[in-house]
Amino acid sequence: MSELRTSSAARPPPLSAKISTGISGLDDILGGGLAPNRLYLIEGMPGSGKTTLALQFLSAGRSAGERCLYVTLSETKEELEAVVASHGLTLDGIDVFDLSAAEDVFGAGREMTLLHPWEVELDETVKLITDEVERINPSRVAFDSLSEMRLLAQDPLRYRRQILALKQFFAGRKATVLLLDDRTGIGGQQDLQLHSLSHGVITLERLTLDFGAARRRLQVQKMRGSDFRAGFHDLTIRRGGLEVFPRLVAAEHHRPFAGDPVPSGLPALDTLLNGGPLRGTCTLITGPAGTGKTTLALQYVAAACGRGERAAVYEFDERIGTLLSRAAKQSLGLQASIDDGKLLLQQIDPAEISPGEFAAMIRDQVERTNVRLVVIDSLNGYQAAMPQENQLVLQLHELLSYLNQQGVATLLLNVQQGVIGSEEANLAISYIADAVLLLRFFETAGRVRKAISVLKNRGGEHEDTIREFRIDHSGVRIGEPLTGFHGVLTGNPTYTGAAGPLLQERLPDA
Repeated sequence: MSELRTSSAARPPPLSAKISTGISGLDDILGGGLAPNRLYLIEGMPGSGKTTLALQFLSAGRSAGERCLYVTLSETKEELEAVVASHGLTLDGIDVFDLSAAEDVFGAGREMTLLHPWEVELDETVKLITDEVERINPSRVAFDSLSEMRLLAQDPLRYRRQILALKQFFAGRKATVLLLDDRTGIGGQQDLQLHSLSHGVITLERLTLDFGAARRRLQVQKMRGSDFRAGFHDLTIRRGGLEVFPRLVAAEHHRPFAGDPVPSGLPALDTLLNGGPLRGTCTLITGPAGTGKTTLALQYVAAACGRGERAAVYEFDERIGTLLSRAAKQSLGLQASIDDGKLLLQQIDPAEISPGEFAAMIRDQVERTNVRLVVIDSLNGYQAAMPQENQLVLQLHELLSYLNQQGVATLLLNVQQGVIGSEEANLAISYIADAVLLLRFFETAGRVRKAISVLKNRGGEHEDTIREFRIDHSGVRIGEPLTGFHGVLTGNPTYTGAAGPLLQERLPDA
């Protein structure tokens, strides 16, 4: 402890620099961190993560060799230590001023009423705090929480004067201060008095869904003299602290358009899209359940891994075990690609993930491991996993735009409603796709078969024929162009042409 107090690194950084909050995602949102020697308000209802954020902020200061102080009015030091231990952290090297234990700090000469802050006059409480700050001379301070002072003040004008006095006091001390406010004394509403006094305001929210885990998010309300990324940003609390997922802005990651085709390894399939989907585009594979959308996407994945590229498959619908088992029977060799580190096959747990976390998950693979092909299976599962999220399609559009900017080829699977008869396409998402592959069932000679065709391709020319699509023990097969269809656009096509072009059974060893 003495080494920290005498270290030259404990001096406040230059005013032009920014200091880390200890949370990389939050630093990203703030453009590098917080301006030092300023007072910031961290507000949010109980359980939103304010205390954890403050502890990470102080831990970052401790790691930088700064003197840090945690002032707690609402929790005892023992309770705080329990919170810290739950994250695998420690308070070692961080001074804690527990007002409920003020008698132990200042000696036994104080009256017993000091054991409870709500029994102490506001002026005396503030005096105890300022005396401790002068004694320790910290560079970082977390004040938890203002609701206790609001209760002591009772009068709004007196409360505002005390907060202003604290701000002026800390300004002279060259300290960066976080004021935590749980908003319990103002009916959960914003305290505009605190907003006007604070250099910056960060609001944390905890949302309870109809089903699944609670969702948390934060918003930077203001940050004087500094640019920041506005809007809501998803976050989660895990062992180790807060993890913040900055809202993805595709325009910040612009790169020249790649545009080279991504072959599937099947010449007939590549012919449909004039060589294959282009890098930097999104291809929507749509059709009823059971038509082979996932298998078709895995054909592209197997071909990419065979070329030495990295691919990632995010599975919302099918379990990983059944997917690998089916792929092995179709000779796709996915397990070998997983073992070689070329393929990431990740199960997404519905109701446990937010759009921001999902986007951050994909971004990490693209930027850290250079993934060149991404499969999202499926759009329906993505929407079902996040049913109460607003503007979900727009968030997906931003994610796909980011992948396009990175030169990644994306395959997005979509299950149309209905198995046979007139299926309903999800037209609301067709605008996000650069190419659309349509899979259909069709009937001929008393047998159900599958067909594939291209509805659109922004990347250039495409074949406008209908080909038979078949899956067997050796994988995907694409037949010759078929004519003689009737009722294709009705959703219930019937083949009335000759039997010659139709694919026949393949021998087990073929």
